[in-house]
Amino acid sequence: MASDLGFVEYVIEQAGLGARLDHKRLFGEYALYLDGKVVAFVCDNSLFLKNTRATKRLVPECPMLPPYSMAKPHPMANELLDEPERLRQVLVAIEAELPAPKPKAKRRRST
Repeated sequence: MASDLGFVEYVIEQAGLGARLDHKRLFGEYALYLDGKVVAFVCDNSLFLKNTRATKRLVPECPMLPPYSMAKPHPMANELLDEPERLRQVLVAIEAELPAPKPKAKRRRST
């Protein structure tokens, strides 16, 4: 089952990070980007965080579940939607641990 855009917008609103937090559709689900880095996924209307040291340190209670079949388990963090300040803190900590996105290669124009 694909996620609803309304749920994705709710997650973004709860995080309270404004334009810093964006989403892109990804294989019927959504990836959440904070300052250009993927920090979470929304799959089947559930929030899955990127599995980092910060995630393990800040939300060890989150169950580790696969966001879709055959995927590696990720922390499922739906309970953080009721704690906007904590959600914001976790997303910012995840973003801080991730490397900067690689610049996209320029495409050569064929003539």
